[in-house]
Amino acid sequence: MMHLDMDAFFVNVELLNKPELHGTPIIVAHEGPRSVVCSASYEARDSGVHSGMPLARAKRLSPQATILPLRGDYGFYSRAVMRILRDESPLVEQVSVDEAFIDLTGATAIGGSPVAIAQRVRERIADELSLPCSAGISINKFLAKMASTGSKPNGLWVVPPHRVQEFLDPMPVNKLWGVGARSATLLNEYGIYTVAQLREFDAQWLCGRFGNAAGNHLYALARGIDHRPVVTERVEKSMGAEHTFAADTRCVADIERAVQGIALRLGRRLRAAGKTAGALTIKYRYEGFETHTKSIPLTEPVDSGMQIYRIACAALRAMGLLIKSCDGQKEQASRALRLIGVRAERLQQCASGVQQTLFALDPQEGDGAEKADWGRVERALDGIHTRFSAEAVRPASLMGYTAGRTHMHRVQHRQG
Repeated sequence: MMHLDMDAFFVNVELLNKPELHGTPIIVAHEGPRSVVCSASYEARDSGVHSGMPLARAKRLSPQATILPLRGDYGFYSRAVMRILRDESPLVEQVSVDEAFIDLTGATAIGGSPVAIAQRVRERIADELSLPCSAGISINKFLAKMASTGSKPNGLWVVPPHRVQEFLDPMPVNKLWGVGARSATLLNEYGIYTVAQLREFDAQWLCGRFGNAAGNHLYALARGIDHRPVVTERVEKSMGAEHTFAADTRCVADIERAVQGIALRLGRRLRAAGKTAGALTIKYRYEGFETHTKSIPLTEPVDSGMQIYRIACAALRAMGLLIKSCDGQKEQASRALRLIGVRAERLQQCASGVQQTLFALDPQEGDGAEKADWGRVERALDGIHTRFSAEAVRPASLMGYTAGRTHMHRVQHRQG
């Protein structure tokens, strides 16, 4: 089993266009008072900067760091990396934009030893894409992942079967893959700081303190046990996006623009996947991180961004989030919003040759002809966006709109 992980992926993709910044602290993030670090160079990490950290704090820790905005090339390089991996083995499980597991069991008959394959993959990625990566090889996913983490940056680490405990035992328990801060703290309270100490306790004791699932998981980790196979297909259960406003807002125009941007992206992703949504979930967050969600079942499945936008805005009004101001002359949010999100759920494969978005969902939302026009327009725009970029053509209402940051997300389950 091999685990391949691109090193500071977002940073190194940006460095392809800014080679003069090599060896300097770099942070990739959207600028804004609520932005978080998407990626940091190892020079910035030396100052304590890490992914997910508020950008404001990262700037204090590494004041000399160059802040680079996110661009749109990451998908291209991610796909190129996965193609290189699939040249070596068909059993590739992509777990994120910049990492994957590769089952090399059958590949060694043609490609040579696991080490030879890993070296060839890393050389191809460096030569063809000019990007560094790290790899770990061992007998299962867990150990391969831990080995690749230990080999960073730009390294290769092999953990053979007879050296598993030698590799794991000195490791702090908080470094174990899947052990979060809370679990590590609880283990420390019992005097368990290393894997060697964790291995002294049997499954019954661990299950008694951490519950059956977590206890058995810890017992297996301490012994390097992991029976999960590589899964080559992942079926999406939902897909969606969230937009965090630069400042808490009650402005309806800002809220509607954010929802429209989310909805159009969501529609493109649904159509690209050949899927329709049977339900939408609206997520909204007030100041103080008070968060709520509302699920909306649909009478007909949709894949149109404009339909999603209209349904979401109607839901916001029906829920009382958007209300008339005291003078009754204009609308405003009932409370200032920090975040708005839309998630498409109950995904199903779009019937061949049928565009579900052509049918009216609400008599007040326009007739079938209007919906058919939007369906044709959006499908035509898909080709332009694929050839150029998602920003090549946008509604006039979204031109120049950057009042915050939008984050795409998806939920998947595995299918063997």
